[in-house]
Amino acid sequence: MATDRPAGQLPSRGKRADAQRNRQTVLDAAAEVFVTSGVDAPIRQIAAWAGVGMATIYRHFPTRADLVTAVYHHQIEACAEAGPNLLADADSPFDALRQWIDLFVDFLVTKHGLADALQSDSDRFAALHAYFLDRLLPVCAQLLDAAVEAGDISPGTQPYELMRGIGNLCVGRDNDPRYDPRHLIALLLQGLRRPHAS
Repeated sequence: MATDRPAGQLPSRGKRADAQRNRQTVLDAAAEVFVTSGVDAPIRQIAAWAGVGMATIYRHFPTRADLVTAVYHHQIEACAEAGPNLLADADSPFDALRQWIDLFVDFLVTKHGLADALQSDSDRFAALHAYFLDRLLPVCAQLLDAAVEAGDISPGTQPYELMRGIGNLCVGRDNDPRYDPRHLIALLLQGLRRPHAS
């Protein structure tokens, strides 16, 4: 009997692993679709991109708000975890900051329509925004501090104002194809650099 129990547990673990992979695939697909089609994109479009049935999506995310929230929660985590890794691997703290800001801009572009999608659930939106600040402000602060310590940028830039400024530069991107926020963000970052560091 004792030998039967571990064998009986294996399919369960396998199913859990499959379910986790499916969930991850759906989140990745939804993030891609949200960029091109907005958060109101048909669930069948997300399912087709993920290569799963619509029932799989509804099993993991019973409502659109559940899916939207999970996508942004997942992206916040990815952005938060990237900061220390970039700092360890980049050529300089300033390069790490620049690469992290690229990821942050990707997140902001995907975030378009989040407030509208969750407007009927203001508590959920408020909680997600608080989580966003709790997770990303310390990462931005760590990157800024490292760049200051390395002499790459001048001290005095607050993480909140930098993130807020970048967010404001991203506004309007969808309404004007001639507008490229990344160009202005590159100018902003160049303005942070000490003259000898550039």
